[in-house]
Amino acid sequence: MKVILIILVAIAFFFAFYEQSKSKPNVIITVIAVGIFMFGIFKLMSKIPSKNPEDKNDFL
Repeated sequence: MKVILIILVAIAFFFAFYEQSKSKPNVIITVIAVGIFMFGIFKLMSKIPSKNPEDKNDFL
């Protein structure tokens, strides 16, 4: 699953930049590619544990 997400994020990243290199880039395609990129990064980062676990009772 992790490898598939990394490949998906890389493809979305390169596709968004390729779309911007055109003379008339399509904004909808760029927004979709950036959305897929962000979704993939959020999913990958959720699997990494926090370095400093937070106490749920401490607000400040």
